[in-house]
Formats: sequence, structure tokens, C-alpha cells
Amino acid sequence: MSIGYACLTVGVRNAEFKNCILKNATPKRLYELIGHNLIILDRIIDYNIANNIRLFRISSDLIPFGSSPVNQLPWHKDFSEQFHRIGTKIKSSGMRVSMHPGQYTVLNSPDEGVVRRAVEDLEYHERVLSSLDLDGTHKIVLHIGGVYNDKKASSARFIFHYEQLSERVKKRLVIENDDRSYNIADLLAISRAVNAPVIFDNLHHWINPADHETPEMDWIDECALTWKPEDGRQKIHYSQQEPSKKPGSHSETVRIREFMEFSHDLNGRCLDIMLEVKDKNLSALKCINCTSREPSIRVLEAEWSKYKYVVLERSPQDYQTIRELLKDKSGYPAVQFYELLEEVLLYPEMKGNAINAAQHVWAYFKDVASDKERAGFFGRIEKYQQSEISLKLLKNYLHQLAVKYQRDYLLDSYYFAF
Repeated sequence: MSIGYACLTVGVRNAEFKNCILKNATPKRLYELIGHNLIILDRIIDYNIANNIRLFRISSDLIPFGSSPVNQLPWHKDFSEQFHRIGTKIKSSGMRVSMHPGQYTVLNSPDEGVVRRAVEDLEYHERVLSSLDLDGTHKIVLHIGGVYNDKKASSARFIFHYEQLSERVKKRLVIENDDRSYNIADLLAISRAVNAPVIFDNLHHWINPADHETPEMDWIDECALTWKPEDGRQKIHYSQQEPSKKPGSHSETVRIREFMEFSHDLNGRCLDIMLEVKDKNLSALKCINCTSREPSIRVLEAEWSKYKYVVLERSPQDYQTIRELLKDKSGYPAVQFYELLEEVLLYPEMKGNAINAAQHVWAYFKDVASDKERAGFFGRIEKYQQSEISLKLLKNYLHQLAVKYQRDYLLDSYYFAF
């Protein structure tokens, strides 16, 4: 089983993709952006490998305007060396990647122009994966689309347009249930018609179930039958509802106790789990560490080194509790550790605690900072205390110092990510 995350990272240095608006999409600017984004993808793949993350969704925005007539560049040729290098890393590490076109890629639209653009977008996504020299186990995930007042006709239209796709696209395409129109039973029926694997999304199923009697694991088993050996291991999407938002809103973080119950219910089923969650890689690491077959207290200590100032900023008491928890080097209290973190991260901002943490971080610079920088820090502390500036602005100043004085310990922590 592999557990992964989608597209972007949290708390990883220099890992931001770039894009531009249409009027600025000149060939020169597009070349610059593609070159930059491939460097970032390479960096993220390295991060995933270093952290034992073997499942990852590549952003559809990797190539700006990749399926648009605006971008006529032969990017797959001009950047072939970079693609080859990244693809080699993916394959040699045993990582599995995917892509997921957005909501406007609708194959069952009654509008021929929409369908044509959907096909072009699917060809673009396939070209990215083929440029990486990846086989058919690296998938493109697609929803069925709209109902257009007639689900039967719309399903038939999807099937018809699916059959017109190139074999290159069809060997990668997998279909997913959604939270409004097409439930998991609908997907299985369409799968039987087009012979495409089905991805089960648990949150979409919770909102839009096929029925209220069939156990979730039975649906997962039904979906497993749609995955052929050449498709690779069965893949599902897992997410949790954010309690304070409308149904379908992904949670800020994966609540570990809830995930562990789901993992237990899987009862050894061999599948890959793509997390759809706001804190991305942080939840992936959490779930990987809590389900590890080779637990090591050093893994939790490494995680603590990144979270410690985030916790101190919110609760000195919980900071001490977690330190005590990790003192037993023979244990592995992963679930308890992450549950404490989840609780602390919900605490409201308190100026005294935030200033205390900021002063601990300042200690990394106090012996090298100039008088002007010292005055700048303490001046900002005073302004924050008086509510004249936000905590974010105070932390931004500390981040500038961390970059200037190359304090890797701070830059690799999550202090500046929250």
C-alpha cells in the first residue's frame, strides 16, 4: 500500500509552481515557466523519495496552457532531457504518479466544442506522462461530467466519446465517482461498457451514495475487479469532511484516528490511497508514519523537529507534553503524537505564546544580526503586541532572516507554513 498527496507541498522550501495570465503567455514567458516548473517537479520528486512517499499527483498546471492553442511550443521535445531525468527518478524509486484534469474537462458535454477541448486536454495530460516515459500504471483520473437532465443519455454520450479517444489516452484513463451526479454504481456500469478502471472516492460516496445498505468495503471490492494487471494496483481517493464547511469540502488535515479506523477496515486489501486534503504532504507523512511496518522513534523525532515551534507558538504546555511523550526511545506513539498535534493546531492565536515562540526563533540570529535587524525584530514584536501588525508579518521578518543567515533548521521546519 502506498499513501500519497496531490500536486502541491506545504512547508517544503522553494517548491512553488508558477503560471501566468493569458495576455502574458508569450513563447519566451512560457519557456521560462515550463523550465521553472520542471525544476520544481524534480525537487518535489526528490522530497517524496527522501520521505518515502510513493504516490503523487502531478499538477495539471505543470505546462502552462498545455492544452491551449496559446501554447504551440514543442515543450515535450525541447525539455526532453529534464522529463527523462525526472521520469527516471520516478521509476527507479517505485513511485506512482497520476494527473487529474479539472472540472472543465467534460467528455460527455452536449457541446461539441467542450468535448473537443476535453479531448485535447486529455491528450495533453497523456503527453506529460509519456514524456516522463511512464507506463500505463500511471493514470489520468476523470469524472464522467454533467447529467444535462438525462443521465442515461449523458452516460451514453460519455461512452461514445470515450471510444473515440486515442489508445494512448484510453490505456491511462480511470474514472471516478463524484459527489453530485454519478455515484459508484453509475461508474461501475460505465466501466463495464468502456473497460476502464474505477476509482472509489470515499467522501464523494458519503455525499452521493449508490444506496445506504451496501458496506463501503464491498464497493471498494467491486471497484477492484475493474483494475487489470496492466493498470497496476487498485487506487482509491480518501478524504474527510471539514466540519465547519459545506458537504464535500476537504478537511484541513487528515484526522489520524479516523484514518486508522478506515485503514483497519481495509483489512489488508492491497491498494494505493491518494489523500485529498488541504495540508497535502503533511497528512501523507502522518498517515505513512502511523501505518508503517518498520516503526522508528527517530521518524517521530524528525517530525517533532519541524513542528516544535508551531506547537510552542500555540501551547507551551502541549510542547512539554509532546517532549515527554517522545522520551521513551523504545516506543512508537505515532497516533498519540499526531492527535496531540491536531488538537494544538486548532488552538486560537494567543499573543503571549506567539511572542514566546518568535523569541525562541530569534535566538538563531541574535549573535549575528545587525543592530538594525535587532531593532527591526523587537520593533515588530512591540507592534504585534499592540495589534498594529499581524503575526504573519512578524514571522515573515523572521523568515527573511532565516534565508539571509541560512538557518536550514528553521527553513526546513513548518514554523513559517502556519
